[in-house]
Amino acid sequence: MPQNKIADALRQALLEEMESNQDLICIGEDIGVLGGPYGVTRGLMDKFGEDRVLDAPISENAIVGAAVGAAMSGLRVMAEIQFNDFLTCAMDQICNQAAKIPFMMGGQVSVPIVIRAPIGATGRAAQHSQSLEAWFMHTPGLKVVMPSTPYDAKGLLKTALRDDNPVMFFEHKLLYGGTSSGGKALSAVDGLGDDFTPAPDEDYEVPFGKAAIRREGKDVTIVGTSMMVHRAMTAARQLAEEGIDVEVIDLRTLVPMDDDAIIQSVAKTGRLVIASEDVSMCGVGAEIAAMIAEKAVYYLDAPIKRVSVPNTPVPFAPVCESQVIPNEERIIEAVKAIV
Repeated sequence: MPQNKIADALRQALLEEMESNQDLICIGEDIGVLGGPYGVTRGLMDKFGEDRVLDAPISENAIVGAAVGAAMSGLRVMAEIQFNDFLTCAMDQICNQAAKIPFMMGGQVSVPIVIRAPIGATGRAAQHSQSLEAWFMHTPGLKVVMPSTPYDAKGLLKTALRDDNPVMFFEHKLLYGGTSSGGKALSAVDGLGDDFTPAPDEDYEVPFGKAAIRREGKDVTIVGTSMMVHRAMTAARQLAEEGIDVEVIDLRTLVPMDDDAIIQSVAKTGRLVIASEDVSMCGVGAEIAAMIAEKAVYYLDAPIKRVSVPNTPVPFAPVCESQVIPNEERIIEAVKAIV
């Protein structure tokens, strides 16, 4: 059945890929009997058995280490980490092993693993609220994926599971259930077009390195990732009421990144706002701003603005978290500052 929730779209992708490829296995904490903390792997153990859906101990080091070894031995592996914050416990396995082994072995060995992990702040402690995607952008050999819609979630995960390289696959917690920041169903958010329809019940891939233009505009470009795409769309609709025409770009993948899509948009609008939920210091926005400074600075009619988390841990108290996490109001303020 077509799926209009990201969690269901991801599960459908895993189900279809495991049916078509007997060498694909899954490993992670609570992914078998309980179906994962967000239900993405629900029912997979019942269908494919304990040999292909492995419940792991609470050890990210062991989960990723086992995944790397299995992948080197000829299997394909989806490894789930309950919170992206705990990827820190497996940094050696990810950044020193998975990312480097194909290079060190002269291409004779591949490491086809997909490491899925939730990102984003949802009223939890500082160790459960981060968005760490920029850390992995810094590691050569890793691909970094961030879907924002059910359609893209399924298609990008299929592309990742068929890739011979290690892929970091980040999913925002607030998007699993299929609603936007405004509470609308994902498939009904205004202006997002066909890519925001439910994930169809068919086999398809979404290519890496190809951004999606979610809204066309002429006055300013907003580049967003994951949840920030939805907040950028909400901001764009509000700005349109004031006569400011915003173009919204959903990157979809950070590595590889679609530089051309950003440059072409900036060449048209002359202004750029970057919205991401990672920390601003050395973050996603910093990389995009540097790329534009190197390749397209003469297109700019105003300074680049970044809307992201300030250089502080994410606080637990909701009133404090709301001051730290980027929202529609901060995006609107950044746009108005340069238009």
